Amino acid sequence: MTTARTSSARHLFRGIAVATVAGAGIALSPVAASADTGGVTIQSVAPAAAPVAAPNAAAQVAVDTALAQVGDRYVYGATGPNSFDCSGLTSYSYAAAGVTIPRTSKLQSTSGTPVAKADLKPGDLVFFYSPVSHVGMYIGNGQMVHASTASKPVAVVNLDSMPGYNTARRVV
Repeated sequence: MTTARTSSARHLFRGIAVATVAGAGIALSPVAASADTGGVTIQSVAPAAAPVAAPNAAAQVAVDTALAQVGDRYVYGATGPNSFDCSGLTSYSYAAAGVTIPRTSKLQSTSGTPVAKADLKPGDLVFFYSPVSHVGMYIGNGQMVHASTASKPVAVVNLDSMPGYNTARRVV
């Protein structure tokens, strides 16, 4: 019984530690750890094994801002600060870095310079479907942060778990 409580405390602490470092430019991994604490299950997100820094200060601020929104509600047309749609999240995150990008995913997909999927860096915008109708922000280690749909909050996911990859753009 002591082992189960100690394990639960470690999982809970790891979640708190991740929340503390999320704004420090550390990319997060969506590997969920869970613990049973007497009928209540706690899930946390573990940090990636090798954090990836963005290539410049503006991209780092955008990544940090987007990651700070993890768990916020998805609301179609929302641009923050407490709820977002996909392009609202990316435009809000870049605005925090002092960079203005278009409001919609379709227009965002024409901003900046094209980037090959193999050359993605944290802060790059990744677009999905044809025509483009969804955007997320690459955060490194094969992961992105995005506001996907009304049934899910802003989340970190594996880039390859998203269907319909279209293109990517570097805005700064």
